[in-house]
Amino acid sequence: MNAGLHALGLIAALAFATWVVSLWRRDVSIVDGMWPVFIGGAGMLYAYTAPRLDITAHAALFLLLFWAARLCLHITVRNHGQPEDRRYQKIRANNQPHFEFKSLYIVFGFQALLAWIVALPFMAITRTGSGAGAIEIAGLAAAAFGILYEAVADWQLERFRKSSDSRGRVLDTGLWRYSRHPNYFGECCAWWGFGLVALGSGAWWALASPLLMTVLLLKVSGVTLLEKDIGERRPEYARYVRATNAFLPGRPRA
Repeated sequence: MNAGLHALGLIAALAFATWVVSLWRRDVSIVDGMWPVFIGGAGMLYAYTAPRLDITAHAALFLLLFWAARLCLHITVRNHGQPEDRRYQKIRANNQPHFEFKSLYIVFGFQALLAWIVALPFMAITRTGSGAGAIEIAGLAAAAFGILYEAVADWQLERFRKSSDSRGRVLDTGLWRYSRHPNYFGECCAWWGFGLVALGSGAWWALASPLLMTVLLLKVSGVTLLEKDIGERRPEYARYVRATNAFLPGRPRA
């Protein structure tokens, strides 16, 4: 329990520091780049305070560090020089006056709490030392697959966005041919993988992490939110919706 409170304190401190920077930049969307840092930081704290780490914990922590570093770099580079994300612009407009101060709990505090829950599997992974059983190996494989799948999907999307003929078009090749949100599918696989590793030690409560991540990706900040008005901005997207699964990869429909 003490480790959990310490991790929550670390995430809260990181969130507060990010909020201070957001006041200077007048841009709260910088929290997106810090989201993987919140989670990765908690995982590293759990590892640092653990009595010992077995091979399964080392493997899971390596995957976590790779996930956090890649996603932080990807989001930071993608958003560099861009205005505040339109999602946060809407939140800002709906919470005036004094949004600058309200954002401390509406945006940063809320995301800090979510990140703490998402990082829960690592409290179990770093403390149980249950070894590398079938469930743990399956979990590590799922996490590695999901992280790689997400990285490839992000790379394909960035390459498409930078192409000269992408304006007004929809990416429907590569992994995006089989799912409208392959990056979210990869992210979901990664956290169910980490949840399985924790479950191998009997930490059923750690499944709160992948369950929460699934809800966020499908119903809150992911698929539902992004597709709310994308058809208005990209008319071709309606055809893409008819032909392509939203989340789970599958063969395109005629």
